[in-house]
Amino acid sequence: MLTPNELDIVKTRLGREPSKTELAIFDAMWSEHCSYKSSKIHLKHLYNYNQKVLHGPGENAGVIDFGDGDKIAFKIESHNHPSYIEPYQGAATGAGGIIRDIFTMGFRPIALTNELFFGDPTDRQNKRIIEGVNDGLSDYGNCVGIPTLQSKTTFAECYAHNPLVNALCVGWTNGRVFTNTPNKLGDVYYVGAKTGRDGIGGAIMASETFGDDTDKRPTVQVGDPYMEKLLIEASLELFATGKVIAAQDMGAAGITSSSTEIALRGGMGMIIDLDGVPLRQPMEPWEILLSESQERMLFVVNKKAGKDVLGIFRKWDLDCQKIGELVEGDSFVVRQHGNEYCNIPLSALEPLELNRETAFRSTNYNKEHKEYEYDYIRPRRQYDTDVMGNTVMGIHNEVGVVKLPTSNKGVAIATASFPHLCYYNIEEGTLHSITSLLEKYRRLGITPMAMTNCLNFGNPEVHTVMGDFKKCIQTMSDAAKYWDIPVVSGNVSFYNETSGKNIMPTPVIGMLGLVEDVYAF
Repeated sequence: MLTPNELDIVKTRLGREPSKTELAIFDAMWSEHCSYKSSKIHLKHLYNYNQKVLHGPGENAGVIDFGDGDKIAFKIESHNHPSYIEPYQGAATGAGGIIRDIFTMGFRPIALTNELFFGDPTDRQNKRIIEGVNDGLSDYGNCVGIPTLQSKTTFAECYAHNPLVNALCVGWTNGRVFTNTPNKLGDVYYVGAKTGRDGIGGAIMASETFGDDTDKRPTVQVGDPYMEKLLIEASLELFATGKVIAAQDMGAAGITSSSTEIALRGGMGMIIDLDGVPLRQPMEPWEILLSESQERMLFVVNKKAGKDVLGIFRKWDLDCQKIGELVEGDSFVVRQHGNEYCNIPLSALEPLELNRETAFRSTNYNKEHKEYEYDYIRPRRQYDTDVMGNTVMGIHNEVGVVKLPTSNKGVAIATASFPHLCYYNIEEGTLHSITSLLEKYRRLGITPMAMTNCLNFGNPEVHTVMGDFKKCIQTMSDAAKYWDIPVVSGNVSFYNETSGKNIMPTPVIGMLGLVEDVYAF
């Protein structure tokens, strides 16, 4: 929720009291989950670019040049809070969201991995979460038809009421890369599933700690992997027409974030008419704007391209409606039934940047973070690691490798995290995550190309949490620069705290590698 100070800033920027819908928009867009207000002051120091990087942070995923026209997109994200509330759907929609981040840029998703953190696996409640998360991830990935190359699990007491579910997706194209930055005006189309009340407030919930008895189940989205598969194929077909100006997944904060982000990136205005949004039930304007119903996308296309857009999505049996326009100016206008519910300068939506106080812990190992040993073979068998037929090294290997569709080159992907070492010494733990991956790649003759990260931390209002976060970023940036392996994408998950108890700092590093010839590998 907006703090009193933030509410005063909103009123000052608008020069008036915000409407109910406008207040809901600011509330979502200034949440930690959407704004990165506590982390971006540190993230800007990461080493992000070299000659191989085509797109870095700020886009839906990082993009690396693999040579010969091949391009690889990859990113890791978290779905921690939803996976505690509703383990199956929380994890499944986490997989769906990261897949959309990849094909939103015109890439075909070719591989998935995940890294998971749970409490005592013999505890009945934890066992329910573990089984639900693994079922959700495996069912979604298997049904969409994307191989899961790796799944890693850590068990420790601090994750008992705050599991971490981090999912990574890799995509490939040898064509054009599409971004969320428009270079001209166009028509705005909503495509995919209908909008419902599931997921309303999801972005805000992800910026809160657990501890009360409030029922937060309605904030968790519900996924449909079969519709996601249709959406992948329809979207890639639309990209092939060359008529797409910009595209954005409707993730956190739904229509609000996707539409305003495109407009802000292009320095343009946006008009949205909610009459065109396909609904599952009657909803208020602010609910439609903030719904996080899954399997939905926003496209800005050339003027008069509507016939082509409609034809493609109707062929794939998906909803497709024009809901607005990208226009000159700086206004975000929302209308429904002839009434205007929002009219604000997009510049007013620019989030705050906080410089939170930091403090540093002594390197004393705390035995309260008990680690559990557990035979975890059965859930790994749930994942289809060979679907698509291009898997070279799958889920039972320490590194995942998948062959590119049109050449003998291969993409390697692996993740690493050492939370107990990070808790003892965040710099050593972060560095060891990177060096352990480098050692694996060196042994296998794989060339490391780039990194992504999922930075799972506790409450950023706690000074030692921010101290750990700052040191983690500094260490990661120094290592990335030293080895010339840029960090091109990532995710920050704060507020992993339950009843005043924070998780151990848990940065997860994902490393992308190039295999020159999988047949000589």
